[in-house]
Amino acid sequence: MSRNIVSRIATIAGIAFIAMALTGAPASAQQEFGSPELIAAAKAEGKLVYYTANFAEVEQQVIKEFNKRFPEIKVEMVRAPGGQLITRVKTEAAAGKLIADVIDHSDRALMLPLADLFQDYAPPNAADYNPDAQISPKLWPRATLVWSIAYNTELVKNPPKSWMDLTKPEYDKMIGQVFAQSGGTTWTRIMFERRVLGEDYWAKQAATHPILYPSGAPMSDALVRGEIAIGPLLYNAIYPKQKDGAPIKIFFPPEGAPVNPYATGIPKTATHPNAAKLFLNWCLSKEGQTFMIKELGNLTSLKVPPVYPEGFDPKIVKAWYPNFDEYVKLHGPWVAEWDKTFGYRQ
Repeated sequence: MSRNIVSRIATIAGIAFIAMALTGAPASAQQEFGSPELIAAAKAEGKLVYYTANFAEVEQQVIKEFNKRFPEIKVEMVRAPGGQLITRVKTEAAAGKLIADVIDHSDRALMLPLADLFQDYAPPNAADYNPDAQISPKLWPRATLVWSIAYNTELVKNPPKSWMDLTKPEYDKMIGQVFAQSGGTTWTRIMFERRVLGEDYWAKQAATHPILYPSGAPMSDALVRGEIAIGPLLYNAIYPKQKDGAPIKIFFPPEGAPVNPYATGIPKTATHPNAAKLFLNWCLSKEGQTFMIKELGNLTSLKVPPVYPEGFDPKIVKAWYPNFDEYVKLHGPWVAEWDKTFGYRQ
């Protein structure tokens, strides 16, 4: 082997060693999660404040997995339901006291008017993402959630097989529902119901006298406890409970599976911007997305999914994405009509 070749190999090995020494990760990870300079700056900041509308127990698992890769960075999570989180962000921003370094929300229509609060940001793999999942170059689909139907196997001996089955009289007072005003993911589902299942679907479903819940977290707990027997739930809200041994079966109905991409960004006022970028880079990376799919039951807005959640066969299950213009325009009148149909009052 010539001296020149040996010298080149030594140089490449030296660069890789230096990169690992600086960041504690292989050089390939640098390219996936950010530059050595970004990772070093993020570790120097040592923390970030994370606002999310997603389920707390789900996000705790994401943070734990992120910390396996970057244990030096503490993530302080603030979780609130969709509407409450937007109110908090607006109030803090107006007072010049917005402490969030990352804001993660399920309702893209509520996030779009706030786009000017966020700084320019793009992950290293930005080109791998479906542009239809974005409403702004500053906001990214960190999480992409999908609806399913779940039931308690100890209570249901004749389980539903479709969305339309949730209108059967035999399930009277057995079904749970998250009310329409809870957030963007639920709005996606009820929009799907009217668009795909028919204008009379809500009335038929309301005739079964479902029990209403403020979000999927208490509803999934109620399903496990047997307080309800059946219900439409975000897959990532109920899948972890099934994994833990709860008597739950979950399926994706043949009429379609409503899908809701989140909108996540870094405010211009972030005091830990490098840690925020590293956290988002990891979440949006193939590694982060694969974890959220396999372990949490998410989908992904990557153009080429690395894997699918258990039970989701893309050749059979039809993923349904809302038209964003309709998502914005129809929200007010349709939610009001849903409230009236189901007898819901705030």
